[in-house]
Amino acid sequence: MSSARTDPVMVPGEETHFGYVVFIAAAAAMGGFLFGYDSAVINGAVTGIQKHFAVGSSQTGFAVAAALLGSAAGAWMAGQLADRIGRVKVMVLAAILFVVSGIGAGLPFNIWDLAFWRVIGGLGIGIASVIAPAYIAEVAPPAYRGRLGSLQQMAIVLGIFISQLVNYGLAQAAGGRSENHLWGLNAWQWMLLAEVVPALVYGSLALTVPESPRFLIATDQDQRAREVLLKVEGEQDVDARIAEIRAVLAADHRPGFRDLLGPSGRVLAVVWVGIGLSVFQQFVGINVIFYYSSLLWQSVGINEASSLLISVSTSLVNIVGTVVAILVIDRVGRKPLALIGSAGMAISLGLAAWAFSYASGSGSTAHIPKAEGTTAIVAAHVYVFFFAMSWGVVVWVMLGEMFPNKIRALALSVAASAQWLANFTITQSFPSMSRWSLSGSYVIYACFAAASIPFVVFAVRETKGKALEQMG
Repeated sequence: MSSARTDPVMVPGEETHFGYVVFIAAAAAMGGFLFGYDSAVINGAVTGIQKHFAVGSSQTGFAVAAALLGSAAGAWMAGQLADRIGRVKVMVLAAILFVVSGIGAGLPFNIWDLAFWRVIGGLGIGIASVIAPAYIAEVAPPAYRGRLGSLQQMAIVLGIFISQLVNYGLAQAAGGRSENHLWGLNAWQWMLLAEVVPALVYGSLALTVPESPRFLIATDQDQRAREVLLKVEGEQDVDARIAEIRAVLAADHRPGFRDLLGPSGRVLAVVWVGIGLSVFQQFVGINVIFYYSSLLWQSVGINEASSLLISVSTSLVNIVGTVVAILVIDRVGRKPLALIGSAGMAISLGLAAWAFSYASGSGSTAHIPKAEGTTAIVAAHVYVFFFAMSWGVVVWVMLGEMFPNKIRALALSVAASAQWLANFTITQSFPSMSRWSLSGSYVIYACFAAASIPFVVFAVRETKGKALEQMG
């Protein structure tokens, strides 16, 4: 078994291969862009949807969260699909689902029709959430895998940012309100229809990338695997590399859910850790910011146009935090970043909870004192930064790395499904929870951020610098 490279210093000629790997990793991560775009685009449209269909908080919450049910299903099936038909074909399938969803959600007949198309888009999100990190982990050299794996999260946050920017621009073009008419439709409809453009780009890019060499070897396509390995890993003993990968795969069979069980019949500890990482990532409440920030800020007296602008600024902070993570994840390691992020999120969420405790009234009478309102906005931005520079990147990188080869795609599917179900729980519950107590909701999220610290310390293994074949 080859030793893992720990010093990411390029040797002569490696730049060409690294550049190619960056290209194909970025193309795969375009699925993350659609993941972020489709997930967050509803933030700008939700006020218009609520008014257009004259629905309450429960129906609004379901329409927003419906995509997450599809995401859980898509993540669940993605691993087995990827092992059967290959990683690239699964990417193309996800792109098709995004296109169909964008058109259907932008032209709905009623709130339930909208929810249905959101589920279809969710299938694409779930598939993309699994296939991108799995593919990137399988084509990236070990020394750069953390950085390249971070492209997935960078694409997600860029998708979130662009969706908020597009939403703000469309709302401004419609007079500052998403329910106003624009070019024959409501502005919120254009927000949802706009997803079709990046979905078509994703599908086109997916058709240009090579299949994963590990999938090719597993399906006895050694010559194609040899060509891909030469392109992504450079001039080396490719036959020895193929033999190494084949040795790991030799005793493997197509994984089933029984493979996730240990000798005692219990789910493997590493699978539980993956599920735990996924659940904690969502239970800190990050997607309340990305799905509901427009309603959140309006609920404390900020107008719709200004609330959309705040959403753009938090998305920009999200990008900055992700860049920080990409720059340091292969140097600092996954666990230290997660611990720093957990502490920062717990403090900033607690501060936001304190500030929101001063909010009063609802609807047109909603109000928060200026000092506390400023504190809430600053705390929300700090919280997003600490999430982005830690758990936002670390979880996706680790889910692509931490599982043994023979169960990687399947275990990643299970962990990602758990993540989407946790996301659904938070997203569906927030409208009702915020009516109960906005401050109390943030106290709960702060407690989960604090609880994630001992989980990382005692349950999570560092994966920095290890070859995938070393994961066991």
